[in-house]
Amino acid sequence: MDYEPKILSGGDSRSDDQIMAEHDGRGKGAASAFPGAEDSPLVIMELLQRLRVKDVMRGHDIISVVRTDSMRFAQNLMKRNHISGVPVVEEKRLFGIVSVNDIIKALEGGWISEPCQRHMTTSLVVLEEDMPLAFAIKFFQNYTFGRFPVLNKDRDLVGIVSQRDVTRVLMQELTREVARLEGRAPSPQERERQPRSEGALPYYSMRQFVVVRNDLSSAGKAANEIKKMMKDAGIDAKIVRRVAVAAYELEINVCIHSLGGTITFILDTEKATVIAKDRGPGIKDVDWACQDGTSTANDWIRSMGFGAGMGLANSKRVADSFSIQSKVPSGTTVACEFSLGKS
Repeated sequence: MDYEPKILSGGDSRSDDQIMAEHDGRGKGAASAFPGAEDSPLVIMELLQRLRVKDVMRGHDIISVVRTDSMRFAQNLMKRNHISGVPVVEEKRLFGIVSVNDIIKALEGGWISEPCQRHMTTSLVVLEEDMPLAFAIKFFQNYTFGRFPVLNKDRDLVGIVSQRDVTRVLMQELTREVARLEGRAPSPQERERQPRSEGALPYYSMRQFVVVRNDLSSAGKAANEIKKMMKDAGIDAKIVRRVAVAAYELEINVCIHSLGGTITFILDTEKATVIAKDRGPGIKDVDWACQDGTSTANDWIRSMGFGAGMGLANSKRVADSFSIQSKVPSGTTVACEFSLGKS
């Protein structure tokens, strides 16, 4: 049987802005368990940008079966290990998944002794190891599955990620981040005395990143580099977080809503600027596009559960200055500025 993973329809009708509203910093959502994280929405968003699927997946000792194993064997394996599904794998190639529902059907239909290859699920939803963790979160929101197979660029099975894995790592990282935030922030004078990394420019620096259309595996890399540049320059952590959020949102916008483009980052002594410029198709109604929940994503992106909006609205929300110019069909340019004296 050929390996033909398919993307299934999602089940969560909420838009991204409705989901993020649950983490609005007013005592709702997971961040409320961490007093002292006043900017908890940004902390969470930053973690979802920085962490990758491979950071949370279980990649060692994957419990699996082969196609010739019986459904009974899969049932006993799942029972012994207290799991709700096992991948069908041979030489790292994923052929399907046997779930609890498949076992129940086999018991009811009388084919529990037949090989897994006859009754395994072959319509698969998979994650890639280099995808941002935010993508995995969205998959769990849009599908009813408790775990997803993780593939590498060679389409080999390299891990399994469950909701428990995501929650465990997020809580660990959030605890570390909050502990750091609760420490005393250095004064501007102290930051001025802090040594800069070798090669950091004290007055002006600029970098440009290419964003490829629909290259979801690379999404967020520019934002991470921008964050590193600002940290190396000794910028206040809260400002770094706001800039990183805007950079990530704009980078994702260029990736999934346009034909591709660039992210330019400029840092001087007074402000940080993030400029996103794409090659089209442009936005007919800019005011509409800047509202929460609006989207111009294509059907393929929507089928994966993304593109529900928020990119421009979030960028505008965290920036001190926001501007957008768009022309159909030539493209869109968005600029976000952040004062380094305002955290």
